Amino acid sequence: MSTDVRQFTVAADDDGIRLDRWFKRHLPDSSFNLVSRWARTGQLRVDGARATPGDRVLTGQVIRVPPADATIARTASERPTRKVSTLTEDEIEFAQSLVIYRDDAGLVINKPPGLATQGGTGTTEHVDKLLDALNYELKGRPKLVHRLDKDTSGALLIARTPKAAAHFATAFSSRTARKVYWAIVVGVPEVHDGMIELPIAKQPGSGGEKMHVDEKEGSPARTRYRVIERAGNAAAWVELQPYTGRTHQLRVHMAAIGHPIVGDGKYGGKASFLTGTVSRKMHLHARRIRVDHPVEGQIDVTAELPPHFAETIDDLGFDMELADVLVLDEVKFSQTAEGKRRAALNKAKSARKERKGERRSRGQERKGVR
Repeated sequence: MSTDVRQFTVAADDDGIRLDRWFKRHLPDSSFNLVSRWARTGQLRVDGARATPGDRVLTGQVIRVPPADATIARTASERPTRKVSTLTEDEIEFAQSLVIYRDDAGLVINKPPGLATQGGTGTTEHVDKLLDALNYELKGRPKLVHRLDKDTSGALLIARTPKAAAHFATAFSSRTARKVYWAIVVGVPEVHDGMIELPIAKQPGSGGEKMHVDEKEGSPARTRYRVIERAGNAAAWVELQPYTGRTHQLRVHMAAIGHPIVGDGKYGGKASFLTGTVSRKMHLHARRIRVDHPVEGQIDVTAELPPHFAETIDDLGFDMELADVLVLDEVKFSQTAEGKRRAALNKAKSARKERKGERRSRGQERKGVR
């Protein structure tokens, strides 16, 4: 049982969720009643202020959680102290074989398709479990700062220190981080270089497991796509850049414009599978990730294709020399949602100071008259 107060930084993937949902996702052993008791007694705090289970948390905020209760057998605060020995030698070797970039702040792995990013009901094999094998020379346990769907392969950034985790989380929430995906889609979009702007929401009745386009209730979502090459009218190789980070965004958007990702039966149904020798696995790959480094410069990494995707490229006769050609847009922090929010807060703060100064001046003038 832990006797220390625990602190957790809200990651980009948890931006805007309710606090009770955050506990369900990250500290499932902390029951709703326990969390409510912590809130009632003032022990549960967000950025130092008292919080309730219904409050929504934002990226970068710090959640203060009381010491683990005696009735809790295992909590997330204990997970970071697990020893690498809890993994088998094969698991350690496998995890380290996925690393394609590493420095003092972070590392990037090339996640294979079929491996979940985090655990859940019925999911025992996932990247989060393997993080114990990626400590290397540092004592702290690496931290996930974003996710990839289970069947999506490619570049996944992992922070190696709490400071780096906060930095990367801010980069993802403010949209200064850039990700490029490759996909094979059914058919060929008429517009070869376009922007999809369709709001996305959870599909009712799906238990939150499926998203859909919802013009009224959906959250804004933007995806840039570019056709790299086409295989007649049957399929196209496209490059995708998400400008927002909604769940299943790329999959929903491509299906919505009539060109589902090959192998994505969830959103494309039977129409998402090509005939012949093309694999039935999903053809969505996080090819590149670029993010500002916490100290200086940038982390800019590309991930090689998984075997089934590379085979499809060959089967459809696509030319790999045509890839990696779309220039990533440079995004200024001041132009992002977070940058605009901070600018508005600073402007309001300055206005309050000016009003306060004016009141002080008037008060001094009145005293002088007397």
